[in-house]
Amino acid sequence: MNNHPQKGSSIKVEPIRNLEDIKAIKQLLQDKPRDLLLFIIGINNGLRIGDILKLKVKQVQGLRSGDTLRIREQKTGKENVLLINKSVHKALERYLESAQPDPEDYLFKSKKGSGPLTVSAANRLVKSWCKAINLRGNYGTHSLRKTFGYIQRIKYGVGFEVLCKRFSHSSPAVTMRYLGIEDKEVNGILMNEI
Repeated sequence: MNNHPQKGSSIKVEPIRNLEDIKAIKQLLQDKPRDLLLFIIGINNGLRIGDILKLKVKQVQGLRSGDTLRIREQKTGKENVLLINKSVHKALERYLESAQPDPEDYLFKSKKGSGPLTVSAANRLVKSWCKAINLRGNYGTHSLRKTFGYIQRIKYGVGFEVLCKRFSHSSPAVTMRYLGIEDKEVNGILMNEI
């Protein structure tokens, strides 16, 4: 039986909404420094996976917490930044120390050849991590970007306008749809007494 959607239709993936699930994936990846770094950069920066996979070791070597790296987004052509926060810095240092990559290597080098990990290979990794911790739903590389937005909004109270700018979306309404705002959340505000 064919399990693929019709050509031209889109597949929606979900953000990882629970901080415990995020912690479980980090724990799962403790012995895989490259994969842990990919996960941590993804959920801490909200960049598209294609832009993350293009990074070279020499671009991030020597960066410290608080440093930024300017990148040009493949999809939009706009300039954006990758920020090294404490979590990213720790994972980056650990990976560089364990892998000892050449400065000219891709940061997320494929195990097959010298090119970067492909988007589809990264997608399979994300799906396998979510499956390994028994997360129900549809997850993929875009889940990392969505998780960033979801957690920024829920845990840190970041508004849709700011997330819209970070994601290079055309409007906050696009960002709301993108992050999968559910009816129960909208209905939940009706319980707020004025």
